[in-house]
Amino acid sequence: MTSAEPDAGLLAPGWAGSPAASATGDAAYLRALLDAEAALTRAQAALGLAPEEAATAVTAAARAGEFDARDLAVRARAGGNPVIPLVADLTKAVGAEYGPYVHRGATSQDIMDTATVLVAVRTLDLVRADLGRTEAALARLAAAHRDTAMPGRTLTQHAVPTTFGLKAAGWRSLVLDARDRVTAVRNSLPAQLGGAAGTLAAFTAYGATDPTALPAAYARELGLKAPELPWHTLRTPIADLAGCLAFAAGALGKLATDVLTLARTEIAEVAEGSGGGSSAMPHKANPVRSTLIAAAARRAPQLAATLYGSLAAEDERPAGAWHAEWEPLRDLLRLVGGAAHDAAELTEGLRVHADVMREHLDLTHGLIVSERLSAELAPVLGRARAKALLTELAERTYAEGRGLGELMAEEPELKGVDLDALTDPARYTGAAATLTDRALERR
Repeated sequence: MTSAEPDAGLLAPGWAGSPAASATGDAAYLRALLDAEAALTRAQAALGLAPEEAATAVTAAARAGEFDARDLAVRARAGGNPVIPLVADLTKAVGAEYGPYVHRGATSQDIMDTATVLVAVRTLDLVRADLGRTEAALARLAAAHRDTAMPGRTLTQHAVPTTFGLKAAGWRSLVLDARDRVTAVRNSLPAQLGGAAGTLAAFTAYGATDPTALPAAYARELGLKAPELPWHTLRTPIADLAGCLAFAAGALGKLATDVLTLARTEIAEVAEGSGGGSSAMPHKANPVRSTLIAAAARRAPQLAATLYGSLAAEDERPAGAWHAEWEPLRDLLRLVGGAAHDAAELTEGLRVHADVMREHLDLTHGLIVSERLSAELAPVLGRARAKALLTELAERTYAEGRGLGELMAEEPELKGVDLDALTDPARYTGAAATLTDRALERR
């Protein structure tokens, strides 16, 4: 790889070297552009609008390795997109006899949009595979820690006990939500074919009696959905892509953010299986996978916003709105592809320190179960007296550094009450186990 290679990912460790990097690189886009051109000729041949020999010739010539992506990129400046120079090179490669059937009747946006969809579909398949690995790992963690009690935290403070199994089940639920959205969008992405202004007029001029049959034939050649209409300025497919990718990034970001918190030195309830090192501090084992996922989650919404902004595209084909989509969409695909890959590695290697979680339940000297005590003691003491007593004992707990259970045991009013059971945080996890089981029923 040369220093001029644009896809090295030097500043993008979140996706560099991931499957998504290869699926979205310049070589992958070039392959998709050529696949779109070859499929167009094959579709026309299938409908009798081009000789079979032309389809064979164009398909044979449309090999990505025969074309120079950097040269095409530089020449694309003249016309504003890479399809124009690519068509010239592909026509020359096909030869004089069948060269006229290259790109016949299409416009640059037909090919560029279709290639973009192909790149998206191929990348989303990789994302789905990594989301599958992630949810499977989280299912194992949720089942293994169904009853592992830990502090529940709200507004950064200990609230009431929960279980790590329920937390992992919640992460998994978000991952499955992302998988479902990615799958739905992936299966809905259409080919693009409309000609110069979305009327398919050129195909009529080339002999098609029913040009509306051609987009469906084109889609079949590519394994894509047939478009209902040319969508040059009807950008629902791109907006849907933006939405599912931004959601996936956010869903994985929630998981990563929780791991970053729980992996802090002061908390240490979880740890990444193999943390990253530091250039200055030999002792560090940084939660790098979580860090990179969290970074992707912060960037994704802004990239999606650009794609949503491009919905406001003028006329039958736009100047600028379409062009503004290319880079942010590729960045989104790369970010989410990298984040999904990191999430699979993170969850498959995540280490859970159940003993530390149990220790932390006692950090507030029993106050973490004050909600339960309020409810359980109200019938015994009366609601007002129970609240007053617990408020007094809570203040003494902080002031004296003694456990709430110990102080309660000294109260004559509470003789005969099973304080051991009432003050054990592990016995106050509510329906966490049942909720975890219910969540794991989802496939």
